[in-house]
Amino acid sequence: MDAPIADTTSRFSDRVLRFLERVEHRVARTPAEREAVYQLRYEAYIRNGLIEPRADRRLHDERYDDAPDAWITTTFIDGELAGTTRVNLAADEDAILPSFTVYPDVIGPYLRAGRVIVESTRTAARLELSGRFPELPYITLRPAYLAAEHFDVNFVVATARADHMAFFRRVFCLVPWCEPRDYPDFTAKVACMGADARAVQERIETRYPFLRSTAAEREALFGSRGGAADVPSHAIRAYRSFEAGACASFR
Repeated sequence: MDAPIADTTSRFSDRVLRFLERVEHRVARTPAEREAVYQLRYEAYIRNGLIEPRADRRLHDERYDDAPDAWITTTFIDGELAGTTRVNLAADEDAILPSFTVYPDVIGPYLRAGRVIVESTRTAARLELSGRFPELPYITLRPAYLAAEHFDVNFVVATARADHMAFFRRVFCLVPWCEPRDYPDFTAKVACMGADARAVQERIETRYPFLRSTAAEREALFGSRGGAADVPSHAIRAYRSFEAGACASFR
């Protein structure tokens, strides 16, 4: 990285680190919290021309939002809902994963080989806050990054339309796993992107230290690791396989 670019990145990261003092990440659990997310998604996607208008003015994916290994994360700035992204976890082919539905030929081999995948989808931000806070895209996706470490996954996956692919490549070191394809109920073609989570972590956090987190912060969002009361079935199986060393050779 050239010195001027590195200096610019450093200044930006310092600003986001200070900005985090005003940020809170939560998981939408109650019907009211989830309804606010569905409406925020709809507003963001309609504004960008990504979906057709709907009479109920909400964007709820029952299969993926209500899956046992799904977390609808929300980001608040000064107590105001600013953004959201959904996190889905898959440890085998029985898991409910958006990318596995659209890109089965790409994702299937990883799941059949026992790799654990975390995917972020349905990312949206509030319009009036996006203009005021250029940090918002980074902060909104931060919970998905935290999930990758919390669940000690093998791979991180995101689906992105063509004009967003450069962002995911630059910030999260994701690379295209396939060419953009038609996506259900979406007006734009979408590519599946992914990366080896362990291989890119140090590079990402060196450049963007605001993506680092503590175990306490991750547990507040996703539950205590291995606790049957807090962690869904697929995640528990993933933990046990890692503890037994079954996936050690893939890290």
